[in-house]
Amino acid sequence: MNEQRNLTLAVVLAILILMGFHYLYERPRQIAQSHEIATQTPQASPVTVPTQAPTSPQATQLNRPEALVASKRIPIKNQQLHGSINVQGGILDDIALINYHETPESNSSEILLLSPRQSKTSYFCEFNWLGNGQKLPNIQTIWEQKGKELTPDTPIVLSYNNGEGLVFERTFSIDNQFMFQIKERVVNNGRSPVSLKPCTQIMRQGTPQTGGYFILHEGPLGVINKKLVEYDYQKLLDKSSIEQTSTGGWIGITDKYWLVALIPPQNGTVNMWFRGEKSHPDPRYITGFSGPTLDIQPGESVEYTYHMFAGAKKLHMLDKYEKQLNVQKFDLAVDFGWFYFLTKPLFYVLEFLNALLGNLGVAILALTIIFKAVMYPLAAKSFRSMAQMKKFQPQMEKLKERYKDDKLKLQQEIMELYRKEKINPLSGCLPIVIQAPIFFCLYKVLFVTIEMRHAPFFGWIHDLSAPDPTTIFNLFGLLPWTPPGFLMIGVWPILMGLTMYLQQKLNPQPADPAQAKALLFMPVFLTFLLAQFPAGLVIYWAWTNILGITQQWLMLRAHKTSS
Repeated sequence: MNEQRNLTLAVVLAILILMGFHYLYERPRQIAQSHEIATQTPQASPVTVPTQAPTSPQATQLNRPEALVASKRIPIKNQQLHGSINVQGGILDDIALINYHETPESNSSEILLLSPRQSKTSYFCEFNWLGNGQKLPNIQTIWEQKGKELTPDTPIVLSYNNGEGLVFERTFSIDNQFMFQIKERVVNNGRSPVSLKPCTQIMRQGTPQTGGYFILHEGPLGVINKKLVEYDYQKLLDKSSIEQTSTGGWIGITDKYWLVALIPPQNGTVNMWFRGEKSHPDPRYITGFSGPTLDIQPGESVEYTYHMFAGAKKLHMLDKYEKQLNVQKFDLAVDFGWFYFLTKPLFYVLEFLNALLGNLGVAILALTIIFKAVMYPLAAKSFRSMAQMKKFQPQMEKLKERYKDDKLKLQQEIMELYRKEKINPLSGCLPIVIQAPIFFCLYKVLFVTIEMRHAPFFGWIHDLSAPDPTTIFNLFGLLPWTPPGFLMIGVWPILMGLTMYLQQKLNPQPADPAQAKALLFMPVFLTFLLAQFPAGLVIYWAWTNILGITQQWLMLRAHKTSS
């Protein structure tokens, strides 16, 4: 009686948790997102730069289109992005990604990555020189331009003469992907030596909607002295400022799929910083670095070259840049987590199958078959153990009847039966124990890699990285009603739950009736839970169950034939 009451209470609590999660968290988050500007990366506005850099003056906040026409600009265009350089300040503050959109529909809005510093939601990169006693260019400086458009074939040169003997040049180059090269040059035409320090930083205003996923980092990050460093937005606001010296590395701000990062020369020592400012009306987040002090004698010049990445976190591309520029651990911009050593290879296997088969969903099905083939020996061993347990089920039932009032004695007798007949009750768990890390790694791959974003399957699944959009509660779209999030139980989650139930029925039932009822409830609970997971992951689990049922049926036939 107590077991039934506890089971009923567990079911009620699970439903209340699901409802509470929807109405207290998921629904407010969806409403908040619906009011955002159509961009995947909430952006930022005028910000105060670090104490050792020139201060960015506060400007009147404008809408993004208004901000773009408020100053003279130099167009940027390659195969992956377009935007512009702001001649005032010589900054990068306008980038849109050509091949990435808000929804799977190609006519939906492009992803806007950087926005002008005068806009209400600004996110930009500023380049500076630091020094004492010199008139230096700042955020208000109007640079002279050489060139009409920044493309992979045509770099842009900006120049500024401070009227006191120093001439500054800033050359922007770009490849056909997302990497910019910035070459700073200073010519000393004066009569006295000058000491200057290059400085650059990314500034973002407003705290983006991160989704609150505990398995995914979004926010300031970098590799400092070959170690990945990450700060949540709130933690950075609490700490205010973190500075550290590093040899090489990189630093920036990441979203789930997008990254803006600064890459200093990898053979030199730089000072890196993370800063959070609790300013009005929105917080400001700053990451950047300053290079070494450069001494410039009269009649001489110095150069300092570094890179900036602004775009999609495509793993192959990050790996390529890591080799080409010798960037330390650039692939860690993709949050593969603790199981990095499994997750990254799994991604490459899945991508190979995708290229071979032409569909990521089919690649997931093929990957599942490979897993099943590799784990077949363990599955066979598990089946033999379960068959033994099923064979001695009548004896267990007799023990349960004999010791129904003495649970301790019942467990002792069951364990003695296991020992006597050489039954290992845990062997049936081995495939599950091994499959659990693979399941989690596949979840990470589907969740964090941009290659999975908007990847279609068949039918109604247009995005394997998003949940199944259908639900049984409106008869899969036949009724004109959109249920709340926790009731979005689509075809694939239902199929997963049914196959899990059928697979359970093929296994020996637990001796404890309460445990048996709890196991029967698990397919229902997991159906509700996984309905909110990426469809690709649910398809993987359902297909795994189908293969498991088929495998068990074949092994059962073989076992009966040999008996």
